[in-house]
Amino acid sequence: MVCLMQTMATAQLLQEKQENTKADSLRGMLTPLRTCYDINYYHLDVKIDIDQRSISGSNTFAFTAASTFDKLQFDLFANLKVEKVIYKGQELPYNRAFNAVFVTFPKAITKGTKDEFTVFYSGNPVVANRPPWDGGFIFSKDKAGNPFVSVACQGLGASVWWPNKDHQSDEVDSMMISITAPKDLQEISNGRLRSTVEKSDGYRQHNWFVSNPINNYDVSFYIGKYSHWTDTYQGEDGPLSIDYWALQQDSAKAKAHWDADVKPMLKSFEDWFGPYPFYKDGYKLVQAPHLGMEHQSAVAYGNQFKKGYLGRDLSHTGWGLKYDFIIVHESGHEWFGNNITAKDIADMWVHEGFTSYSETLFTESLYGKEAGSAYVQGIRANFQNDMPIIGPYNVNKEGSGDMYYKGANMIHTIRQLINDDQKFKSILRGLNKTFYHKTVTTAEIENYIAKNAGINLSKVFDQYLRHKDIPTLEYKLVGDKLSYRWKADVKDFDMPVKLTLKTGNFSLVKPTTNWKTIAVSKDITKQTFKVDPDFCVNVKNAE
Repeated sequence: MVCLMQTMATAQLLQEKQENTKADSLRGMLTPLRTCYDINYYHLDVKIDIDQRSISGSNTFAFTAASTFDKLQFDLFANLKVEKVIYKGQELPYNRAFNAVFVTFPKAITKGTKDEFTVFYSGNPVVANRPPWDGGFIFSKDKAGNPFVSVACQGLGASVWWPNKDHQSDEVDSMMISITAPKDLQEISNGRLRSTVEKSDGYRQHNWFVSNPINNYDVSFYIGKYSHWTDTYQGEDGPLSIDYWALQQDSAKAKAHWDADVKPMLKSFEDWFGPYPFYKDGYKLVQAPHLGMEHQSAVAYGNQFKKGYLGRDLSHTGWGLKYDFIIVHESGHEWFGNNITAKDIADMWVHEGFTSYSETLFTESLYGKEAGSAYVQGIRANFQNDMPIIGPYNVNKEGSGDMYYKGANMIHTIRQLINDDQKFKSILRGLNKTFYHKTVTTAEIENYIAKNAGINLSKVFDQYLRHKDIPTLEYKLVGDKLSYRWKADVKDFDMPVKLTLKTGNFSLVKPTTNWKTIAVSKDITKQTFKVDPDFCVNVKNAE
């Protein structure tokens, strides 16, 4: 998701103070009614009536029984009507609780069986008040008054507009997305267009096939008066197709603006993270009626063809205005968020921390290591320190918005601890290879990084992810004696850090939560003493 700034942190803090409800558990918990089946394939087939702001159609669930069952749960927001559920030609009984739907089968489906059912539904989906942060449908118009329609639903859930098993732990293996829209408009979805079918009522059906696993909130559509052009990037896994879709009125400025960043971004990210994860489905950049979203193989773009974040530099250094933030950030999610997906939204830092750090790596790729370091240090000004980065599990709740800026700085700090950029790069690439098209937990990511770094990072992860504050290095400098210790929430916190022990030089020391005292150069003063700024820590004079 795009960077959310202060408003997200405030909203999340209010959300955290609310008690979790039964509806939250039904949405966030993996109960036996969800784990009993593994989704293999969806065919979402819907018609979008823009004038009525309505949707109608069906979704077919093809699955493998993970255990023997006669009842399961799928999800669809309560304001949308389930018309019927069809299984082997007959209607199945169902009942609803909040946004969950429970279907009963005529007899038990045994473990290992491959089967399917189809849900028919209709209604007026939730309209987003402030997309993409406040999710739902977006009914907008372009400057000429033509319809400009899309959807963004990360966090809120894909079940806001289509029936599915709405939990990030189970990505469908492949999918057909059939969107029927007015035939005088273009419609773009994820994957590759297989066919279009003219309808007698003035509509056209667009059939897009997604060959790779996809998480539910990435499934999307864009409807408008578009221009389309193509390009090819010679990537690590061969030719990668690039499709650009901009509103007709913006296509001229879009071409030059997008060309400036897309291929350099792909080159940088393939170098740091490994091959683009979705060669089969290609890369698309699509103008959207909202700021942006990482819709897999159809990245949403709404940054008004400006450099930075709507013309602003989130790092306050100048480096953030060298490129279009939304192109870089949302495309970075193709590796972290889409290729590697957190099982529970509480672990969304896996998406946002690494993707926010991708901005640093892109800056470094183009302008050098010092520029990248300046960028990541600059975004620290956006820390909120309101609550932990990891949210509560099993209730579909995110943690702090600090998952972006602080998450990126935690990764940068770990990079300093590894102190070997080739090893660090191999870890980033290894993550994308090891967890290729998989869903993960924080523990899996932590363990992989620590194992391949050869460093015990458990206390580092605990402090930055599970507590709201970063660690503070307290120090006392008296004559040629320096005393220092960590003040942290994690018991016996002992992360190494680099200090100026000789004028102009940094040396690695190993503070603990107990005071340590060492001799230093008499040239070191309170004005010259400092911590290597690549380490994201607070520093406090304790005298």
